[in-house]
Amino acid sequence: MFKRTEKSTASVQSSSPLTSWLADDTDPNLVYDLLHEVIDPELGVNIVDLGLVYDVQIVDRSVRVTMTLTTPGCPLSAYIDDSIHRTLWGTPGVGDITVDLVWEPPWDPTMMSADAKQQLGWLR
Repeated sequence: MFKRTEKSTASVQSSSPLTSWLADDTDPNLVYDLLHEVIDPELGVNIVDLGLVYDVQIVDRSVRVTMTLTTPGCPLSAYIDDSIHRTLWGTPGVGDITVDLVWEPPWDPTMMSADAKQQLGWLR
């Protein structure tokens, strides 16, 4: 299981993503960073900074993203699922991609990063 921590953030900065690409390894930091490219189309902010991604697990070549949505009735769940698959497809070492939507713990705005809050105009 991989959970993003300050320590793992530091390792992303000190290691080269190119190394993972060339070695055909599944780098959890690279997978996590790629998820920043998935934008919630209603809010215009990436799903990681919104606090929607709860966990990324990598077993062998299978990636499992556990996440939630801002509301259970969100009509864009299929769009976000497809965006995750398109973003991670072709990443070295990634074979299968599974997105598990969960509703516990429920999402709330305190889960957003400072960057997301700033993008949404909550911080000045």
